Amino acid sequence: MADIAIRGLTKVYPGGVRALDALDLDVAEGEFFALLGPSGCGKTTLLRTIAGLERATDGTIRLDGTDVTRFPPGRRDVGMVFQDYALFPHMTVLDNIAYPLRVKKAGRADRRRRAKDAADLLGLVGLDGRRPAELSGGQQQRVALARALVAEPRIFLLDEPLSNLDARLRLEARTQLKRLQLHLGITTVFVTHDQAEALALADRIAVMEAGRIRQLGTPVEVFRRPANLFVAAFIGSTPMNLLDGTVRGASVAVAGAELPVPADARDGIPDGADVVCGVRPEYLDYSGDPVDSAFVGTVSVIEHLGGSSLVTLDGEDGPVRVVVAEGREPEPGAEGWAVPRPGRVLLYRDGELVTASEPAMAPSSKDGGHG
Repeated sequence: MADIAIRGLTKVYPGGVRALDALDLDVAEGEFFALLGPSGCGKTTLLRTIAGLERATDGTIRLDGTDVTRFPPGRRDVGMVFQDYALFPHMTVLDNIAYPLRVKKAGRADRRRRAKDAADLLGLVGLDGRRPAELSGGQQQRVALARALVAEPRIFLLDEPLSNLDARLRLEARTQLKRLQLHLGITTVFVTHDQAEALALADRIAVMEAGRIRQLGTPVEVFRRPANLFVAAFIGSTPMNLLDGTVRGASVAVAGAELPVPADARDGIPDGADVVCGVRPEYLDYSGDPVDSAFVGTVSVIEHLGGSSLVTLDGEDGPVRVVVAEGREPEPGAEGWAVPRPGRVLLYRDGELVTASEPAMAPSSKDGGHG
């Protein structure tokens, strides 16, 4: 295992396209770390640069204290799983898994033994002689994982390894991947655009935009306290309600409601300041009766999510969405109130989180990040 220390990492492609912008990042030994963001944010470029498949324009990459910035991929001791798995179609499962050992000129008997052990670890028993075309998507994914692990790398790099699977297989593979990483304890960095994947798997998440890290933290921190409006709008399977408001003394006038300014923010936000009020639909409670300090609107849309429903209230300043438990959905056209739970309202000013109704969590000194 090894830790990763990245400082000032910049990648500029011909034509001036800046994929990574002076990025700083630390990944701890044995950590399961996610790079999360929309397409084009630089997350795959960062992963490939760590692997040595892309050459950094500037900055340094250290693996376990060794500067590997100019090392070729073969000297970095990393294992990588690509999005399309990149299996050799003419090779059997066992030969595909053993290929990295063949490149390292390991003996035939040693290659076969280690490849068999890796196949067994990934639940590929009985598939040794098959070729990729004879495997399901989930089986191909496990072959790719076994191939990356067979050489016992210090760092495990995963580029959207679950994106080619259907929803059910993705959920099963996600659980298997988490168990595997916990079992091996190997430092793992994986790229995903699927926030549910990142929230479920990662010890920490870096949310990226335009080659920079916009927030770095645990899944709980990133979900509950987005550091800026970009992260607030991006994170969450049901989008956060982001509503324009104005500070009026000890209250915030927002979407027809008067919400109290949190006590810890009263000295930091001047009277008359324009703010954005953010609250997740999961942190609102629906009421069919009038409630003070609540958003009011008319039920316009009900979207069933399985064990709950997402209810949209059309208010005077736009829609507000609230998650309602199964069986408690209101009727379309009814008047309703969305009541924020204590400690769950966030206020943003100039795009940045300025306060919340619970004390702000200071970033750890080891948390790297630029922007």
